[in-house]
Amino acid sequence: MIKISNLTKKFGAHISLDNVNCELNKNESIALMGANGAGKTTLIRSILGYYHPDGGEVLINGVNPIKNRMQVLQEISFVPQLPPPIKLSLYELMQYISISAKVDKELIEHYANEMKLDIKENMHKSFFKLSGGMKQKMLIAISLAKNSSIIIYDEPTANLDPKARDDFYRLLKQNEEEKVLLFVTHRLEEVKDLVNRQIYMDLGKVVWDEKA
Repeated sequence: MIKISNLTKKFGAHISLDNVNCELNKNESIALMGANGAGKTTLIRSILGYYHPDGGEVLINGVNPIKNRMQVLQEISFVPQLPPPIKLSLYELMQYISISAKVDKELIEHYANEMKLDIKENMHKSFFKLSGGMKQKMLIAISLAKNSSIIIYDEPTANLDPKARDDFYRLLKQNEEEKVLLFVTHRLEEVKDLVNRQIYMDLGKVVWDEKA
């Protein structure tokens, strides 16, 4: 589903990705690990079509994510480590997601409630003004409701309390079939029961790739 071939990305003289080759396939749940500066974020942004490579390519279901960005983003849900500064209310945000990505608002509400986020109580509050944990729960609810074939979570549990983490893992277990789940994480112990593959990056290279 994701094919990365000889991918190289430079920022000035710095090589962030150094000839990376990797395939991520459906029914794989992958922990992507490595120290800060290893190239993880650059790899994710390349998958999302944010960066033009200096060499090689990324294909999502055979499609280039730069040339066909809108098509590719329909296939991907991405929850960043730092929630974006969205000024919309939760109601407006759900309306926007419903129209732009054709996501059922009732399904967003369902998953938000499963994450113990009271949508009705917070419907007219600005997303920007919510706590970090509430923002994370809302983004997770949207990612699950979108039912994408590829879901990418960047440190997804950083703002979640232990109960919310348990809810998150439970919901993922119910929604993992026929998908690629990619977790960018520094804490393997938190996702080790969810993943069946571990990829470790260092200095822009994949140095370790092991399937369970």
